[in-house]
Amino acid sequence: MSNHLHHLLLPLLLLSAVLAAADDGATILKIASSFSTLPSGWSSTSSANYCSWPGVNCDKSSRVTSINLSSKSLSGAISSDISALSELRSISLQRNSLSGAIPSFTNLSNLQSIYLDSNAFTSVSPGAFSGLTSLQTLSMSENEKLSPWTFPDLSQSTSLVELQLDNTNLYGALPDFFESMNSLQSIRLSYNSLNGTLPASLGGSMIQNLWINNQNVGFTGTLEVLSNMTQLSQVWLHKNMFTGPIPDLSKCTGIFDLQLRDNQLTGSVPESLINLPNLKNVSLSNNKLQGPLPKFPISVEKVTVNGTNNFCTNNGDPCDPQVSTMLEIASGFGYPVFLSDNWAGNDACGWSFVTCDSQRNVITVNLGRKALAGTISPAFGNLTALKNLNLNDNKLTGSIPDTLAKLNSLQLLDVSNNNLSGAIPKFSSSVKFVSSGNSLLGKSSGSGDGGTSNSGESGGGSDGNSKSGGNGKNSIALIVGIVVGVLIFVAVVCFVSYKYIVNKRYGKFGKMEGSDAEKGVVKNGAMGGGVNGYGGVPGEMQSQSSGDHSDRHFFEGGNVVISMQVLRQVTNNFSEANILGRGGFGVVYKGELHDGTQIAVKRMECVATGTKGMNEFQAEIAVLTKVRHRHLVALLGYCINGNERLLVYEYMPQGTLGQHLFEWRENGYAPLTWKQRVTIALDVARGVEYLHSLAQQSFIHRDLKPSNILLGDDMRAKVADFGLVKNAPEGKYSVETRLAGTFGYLAPEYAATGRVTTKVDVYAFGVVLMEIITGRKALDETLPDEKSHLVTWFRRLLINKDNIPKVVDETINCDEETMASIFKVAELAGHCTAREPYQRPDMGHAVNVLGPLVEQWKPTSHEDEENSGIDLHMSLPQALQRWQADEGTSTMYGDISYSDTQSSIPAKPSGFPDSFGSSDCR
Repeated sequence: MSNHLHHLLLPLLLLSAVLAAADDGATILKIASSFSTLPSGWSSTSSANYCSWPGVNCDKSSRVTSINLSSKSLSGAISSDISALSELRSISLQRNSLSGAIPSFTNLSNLQSIYLDSNAFTSVSPGAFSGLTSLQTLSMSENEKLSPWTFPDLSQSTSLVELQLDNTNLYGALPDFFESMNSLQSIRLSYNSLNGTLPASLGGSMIQNLWINNQNVGFTGTLEVLSNMTQLSQVWLHKNMFTGPIPDLSKCTGIFDLQLRDNQLTGSVPESLINLPNLKNVSLSNNKLQGPLPKFPISVEKVTVNGTNNFCTNNGDPCDPQVSTMLEIASGFGYPVFLSDNWAGNDACGWSFVTCDSQRNVITVNLGRKALAGTISPAFGNLTALKNLNLNDNKLTGSIPDTLAKLNSLQLLDVSNNNLSGAIPKFSSSVKFVSSGNSLLGKSSGSGDGGTSNSGESGGGSDGNSKSGGNGKNSIALIVGIVVGVLIFVAVVCFVSYKYIVNKRYGKFGKMEGSDAEKGVVKNGAMGGGVNGYGGVPGEMQSQSSGDHSDRHFFEGGNVVISMQVLRQVTNNFSEANILGRGGFGVVYKGELHDGTQIAVKRMECVATGTKGMNEFQAEIAVLTKVRHRHLVALLGYCINGNERLLVYEYMPQGTLGQHLFEWRENGYAPLTWKQRVTIALDVARGVEYLHSLAQQSFIHRDLKPSNILLGDDMRAKVADFGLVKNAPEGKYSVETRLAGTFGYLAPEYAATGRVTTKVDVYAFGVVLMEIITGRKALDETLPDEKSHLVTWFRRLLINKDNIPKVVDETINCDEETMASIFKVAELAGHCTAREPYQRPDMGHAVNVLGPLVEQWKPTSHEDEENSGIDLHMSLPQALQRWQADEGTSTMYGDISYSDTQSSIPAKPSGFPDSFGSSDCR
């Protein structure tokens, strides 16, 4: 019987294998048909001998086990039928031009590796990577055209070793699932829009290489989880928004490359980092680090610690004792950023919240209403001359240190309205002790109602507080407290409901100015309690006088709040001599801090009802302080003073593009060469393209005009003065703009409807290109009417190419190569200023056109190279790597660096002409 069954099953199994192989043949044929260009040796009509097609491997049963078509210039899409190849173990399609959706590989239980890097995919199928239980490598880096998508479901891929998803438009938070990924060694998520905090499960992982650098907005929170990632070797966390101190890395002995620059890290550099045995490359620049300048051993080959750090000494010597004490105190609070922003070298008396006597001894520390968390450090006891300590209205926990009761000079201690607990030290009768609003302070543990209750103020005494007034009084107080609490709750609910109704009614794009939603009156006074945004400015940037009792507004988003008093000081009371420029929205002043740092202060027009609502201003500031890009001027801070609003930007000492183009003689500049002009145009295009990419994700946007395109010391362009993305009624993103008084840059559709899209920016950019070519302003009323409007006049000339040489700025030396470049830029300018928005390219196309023009040049002399500030001997990718290396990121440890200006290069839009004809000039 068993022999008969065996003979029966064998043919069935053979038949099943034949049918499965036939299915694989049909699937391969569908995959071939989905390619626009067939791989060499493939067929789209017959699957005969498909196992012998180049790049296709099969097992003995003719089941497809791998497809390898990397770098084959493929275009088209990947057929969704690929999920039918149940024996597939490897798919390699990297470095092609494939587009469309990345198909689903769901439940291909044998699939071990997926390589889809450097293609042009536009979306990821839902659940594309779920159920891949054998997956070891998922690599799809450099797919920057992908629509925003969240981190994939890899919870069942517990054998995953390598994950490469950098520059793929990921957004959102990381899942907290790494404790189950015991094999994961390398994770690369750089150049995306991820945010949130680092998951705690990373602490138990075996990850060696962690790259999450250059996020558009950035990860937040602390780096404490790193202390438990004992297998780490290369860590790239730069250009995020991490805060708090560098953790103890003594267990992470394998780290050789650590990139922490361009964050918000505070506190002293720990010895555990300095003494890492294998460390070769470390960057800490552009943080808020404190303490002495770290001294790394000679075994560390590259160290960068410059930038916005606030070290007390520059030679590695210890800090002044009082400064060291203040650092210990800051440690108890978790090293908040604003305490670092108030850093003043090696002198504790220079901090805005500290007052000293004539012998430079600290006598007052005023840290009330600073949103502090953490505990009160016993180090306060080292300030032996301390008389007044204000810690009121914070979120402090823990107990009051006994060391405070031993301060012989102490006269006032205010810890009211915190969450303190524990016993109260026995203060002298001469100490005014204020402790109300700490319900657990002074109560014995486990004593129902037997503990002592704290009074609002006390003159000291044996226990520092008065006794309870009895159970009756306590009951009355409890009832009153409940009633007050209910009333406050009802008031809050009513207020939130009102705001919701107002926003619902008036929040749509296109709301007229002066509506009820915008008539909230801002109370007078500088704002306090904020934390630092990107760039940071030392010293004054967060100062508040200790006697300031004005109302304060606390906005989210990591903002630098600057007092009006400081801004008056640094601009010489907004002196006429300090004016940098005037615009439709106010005057810009130059300022200089006490340490020589130069800033640009934009003082808005003072209007009683405000030209923008407080909510809009709050949201704009919250976003702008997080935007970081090499071609964008950093917003350093802001101030609200009554009806006034002021913005503080980094100061660009080389002046504006307009000054270099139109007023170079008056300002003593040399005229810009054509190379410099096109380099500036390219950098502007990159900066605006970056902002457009954020606009697609409902982040920010801005207007473009030459007065806001500033030149840095190295001639790379900077773009300033952002706006806020709005959501248009039809669901497309449009933006708020500040084009008042700059009619020459207005696109026709904006002039007629007031709506702004990215294509309005493209139009304005085209005007800038025309200015760069001709050396003429967008609107020049001194010229005859037929020539006064640059776009109209220039587009008329484009009908005949021979007209272009006649209108080129006379300061440009037009040799044959330069003229060819000018023709290309002129054509691009014409496309960008097409009357219909759909005929204009995206900014990525402008980058694509201008990039090769910059890359092709070779300097005629070393002097020329130095003047341009760019090594023109290098190709553009080499230059990008050099820039990144200069900023402290190593490229010498087996990893390719990517610039934060990488561009998507979209195809020309429908209706976009290849060249100009008379019909295009309308």
